[in-house]
Amino acid sequence: MKEKRHARKDSSVQSPRHRLSFFLSVAQCISAWAASPKQTVLYSFQGTPDGFSPSGRLAMDKAGNLYGTTWFGGTGAPTCEFGTCGTVFQLTPPATSGGAWTESVIYNFQGYTLDDGSTPTGGVIWGKGDKLYGVTAYGGGGACTLLGGHAGCGTVYELTPPATTGGAWTETVIYSFQGGSDGYFAVGELVADKEGNLYGSTYFGGGYGTCDYGIYPYCGTVFELSPPTVEGGAWTQRVLYSFKSGTDGAQPNGGLVLDTDGAIYGTTFDGGNTGCNIGYPVGCGTIFKLIPPPTCQNEGVWREQVLYRFPLDGLHGATPWGGMVFDENGNLYGTTEYGGWTQPTPGGTVFRLSRSAAKDHWILRTLFSFQFGSFSKTGGLPTATVILDARGNIYGTTSSFGPFDAGTIFRLKSPSVLNDRWQFDVLHSFEGTPDGAAPRSQLVIGAGGHLYGSAYSGGDGTNCYPLTTCGVVYEIAP
Repeated sequence: MKEKRHARKDSSVQSPRHRLSFFLSVAQCISAWAASPKQTVLYSFQGTPDGFSPSGRLAMDKAGNLYGTTWFGGTGAPTCEFGTCGTVFQLTPPATSGGAWTESVIYNFQGYTLDDGSTPTGGVIWGKGDKLYGVTAYGGGGACTLLGGHAGCGTVYELTPPATTGGAWTETVIYSFQGGSDGYFAVGELVADKEGNLYGSTYFGGGYGTCDYGIYPYCGTVFELSPPTVEGGAWTQRVLYSFKSGTDGAQPNGGLVLDTDGAIYGTTFDGGNTGCNIGYPVGCGTIFKLIPPPTCQNEGVWREQVLYRFPLDGLHGATPWGGMVFDENGNLYGTTEYGGWTQPTPGGTVFRLSRSAAKDHWILRTLFSFQFGSFSKTGGLPTATVILDARGNIYGTTSSFGPFDAGTIFRLKSPSVLNDRWQFDVLHSFEGTPDGAAPRSQLVIGAGGHLYGSAYSGGDGTNCYPLTTCGVVYEIAP
């Protein structure tokens, strides 16, 4: 492992640890709030030196600071795959209500040439020791190539806050993917268990299947990283499952969730129904469960169970891109990027997966179907994991379409009667500039029910080639 310190100081460091946690017409399904929620852009990225294209979930500490990542930008080595290597940032709330939030880059990724990560493809989470953890798609010590040049296979990294206010954060690469059966191109956010083990997924690698897209081999993995027994020791990585495509899943998306028994649930973008050709190489995607070995077999084999294969009919959705969340009754909620029953063209769905009375049999119900195309008022192509509030209402984002063709924030209000219709509300329609566009991150609920998230583009920053705008972090108040 190697450590680096970022030269730029952070001005307001706390001791962070706080995870805050059918065929009806669309016109009949949409209703307006009695009082319209207020959306505010907290920060517009400028490209250099502060990064651009945020897309991962934000993390919040007990002081209300927000932490996230940008795919590109920053002041890292110019030899990264896309010219810049990406950043981890902090947004500090104003001292007085209505003031400006302060953005600080707490780490600039340096890329493959310095054995560091590049292109963080998910947000950060709080883990054991009050540290931030995340993944990068490229960089690290692996020998993977991209378009004929060395790019690295991706990393898992740790960020340790400074011991004193105003100090620099310390970044440590705790694992560098090697490619092949090891997996590479890590995606999404990690999830931690109570022992501090980290779980995540790689979109490619694993040693099985033909999911190469002409560039990368194999169909992806789910992995575990176990912390060292002594401070400063090496983390232990192992692949828990390698996807095989065909009737099995392919290309897991991150956003994993754990149940109380330690089983892992997630989605794959491809694989499953071999008669469906929406995805590549085959399949409309799956929902899977990984069952841990008995406790007496700590190093035993994890067993995969495919809970649902999205069907060829498309009415139940296809190609889930986001992860899932549990409700208090053990139901799973998620989204698909395509499919649905909305006419004339479906643009993705929100679904609920429930266990039936029959053992290990799960039933999927489509709760809402988005419209596809510039005429869509609902937005379409949801790619982020949804969240639930204390009342069971669902909140999420669509990455495209809507009145300004820039995506939306939506709410599905839980019905008072089981299996009744969920009420759909558009809470905000993004406009592009100076507002955000293409929101791809999972929302976070803060104090007072305020929602926070990021949009991949939009805002007033323009120093972010090849994009025309650099993205934003936003807040929406009920």
